[in-house]
Amino acid sequence: MDTLDLARWQFAITTVYHFFFVPVTLSLVAITAGLQTAWYRTGKDKYLRLTKFYGKLFLINIALGVVTGLVQEFQFGMNWSTYSRFVGDVFGAPLALEGLLAFFLESTFIGLWIFGWDRLPKKVHLACIWMVVLGTQLSAYFILAANSWMQNPVGFRYNAERGRAELTDIGAVLTNKVVLVTYPHTIFAAFMVGGAFVAAVALWHLLRRPGTDTDVFRTALKLGAVIVIAAGAGVAVSGDLQGKVMTEVQPMKMAAAEALYETEKPAAFSAFTVGTLDGSREIFSVKVPYLLSFLATGTFDGEVKGINSLQQAYEELYGPGSYKPNIPLTYWTFRLMIGVGMAAAAVSLWLLWATRKGRAPARWLAWLVVPLPLLPLVANCFGWIFTETGRQPWLVFGLLRTADGVSPGTTTAEVLTSLIGFTALYGVLAVVEVKLLTKSIRAGLPEVGGDAGRDGPDTPEDDESKPLSFAY
Repeated sequence: MDTLDLARWQFAITTVYHFFFVPVTLSLVAITAGLQTAWYRTGKDKYLRLTKFYGKLFLINIALGVVTGLVQEFQFGMNWSTYSRFVGDVFGAPLALEGLLAFFLESTFIGLWIFGWDRLPKKVHLACIWMVVLGTQLSAYFILAANSWMQNPVGFRYNAERGRAELTDIGAVLTNKVVLVTYPHTIFAAFMVGGAFVAAVALWHLLRRPGTDTDVFRTALKLGAVIVIAAGAGVAVSGDLQGKVMTEVQPMKMAAAEALYETEKPAAFSAFTVGTLDGSREIFSVKVPYLLSFLATGTFDGEVKGINSLQQAYEELYGPGSYKPNIPLTYWTFRLMIGVGMAAAAVSLWLLWATRKGRAPARWLAWLVVPLPLLPLVANCFGWIFTETGRQPWLVFGLLRTADGVSPGTTTAEVLTSLIGFTALYGVLAVVEVKLLTKSIRAGLPEVGGDAGRDGPDTPEDDESKPLSFAY
């Protein structure tokens, strides 16, 4: 493989690995805040125990997520300096907002929440975790706004002398039609992961220690399953809107997602297609009439452009070359995203049915403990692989090709070395993450008692004698 291929592999590996932590962080912090709110309003110890239990798992996850996320910034300068110079003036604004506003909120109020137990009044301490939720949501929005600009560049002018895009309207970047549909879709998908994680951990405890904290973990199981189902409905609705916007701004991506080679009106949805190995033509397909027209245009008789006609149009607009993404990859990641996500919702619905009216979960449900959180997480990853590979051969759609974004002075050996190094390091971090999570999960719910954390901060004498620590 050449430098371009290795650089793409490295960015794909590190980005997908980092994204393992993102949906868990986005959703689990909000679930933790919801549990603490329930404790604040009801005073029931089970909500306090669940808050501290899942809060600790959230903290482990965000710590590893921050570490792996920092690597993305280094890669812009290492392997993609031409891309960085091209988009830097535009990306600087949303990424600065993410760092100075969103990340500042997260880091500050996480610290206050960690060390504020029994030190801050209950209302203030509760407000801290909700500020962390706000920070994570803002962080997600600003990053998605930057990514959406790559899908649909707006609010800029091209400086031919400097060979880069320059920001002219930050409002247009932050209200890009792509980010307006991508943000809710991403957040709903993240809550599917968080809800499944909460339910899976609760299920494991119910099966491993029947009779121990049964009522508490049944509450967590039901909460997690309901979140997955509700978020799944949100994913479906927002995904439908996203598909229509994608057809408008990136018609080739929609055509590739359906392996639609010729323009159709009305267009049928391909439930299953077999094509040539290079993805140049269709051999066999099972289709649902009219469905693709509705998904792409909102009407059952709408026209959907095919790959071949779009290729011809792009050659006339952008010059000679192939403007087709990897058709088999985009086609199957699109379907795996949908299919695996639906499977996660179906499993959650089955869990609710299997544990209805106080029924104890059957032992065979232990087989669902590991797959349950992995299903929506894998669906999230397939979705992002589809989003990024379906844009190819563009880094910034219509402006900068991927082949033109690589650092000109970077050698194949340098990229290969860093690729091996990062992959090995991430393998170690994966082991650390799993061990920390499993250790905390096995420890079970923390015990709470007395009036700790109920009425506000301790007396000054008690406060001064306590070490600044976070322990359960």
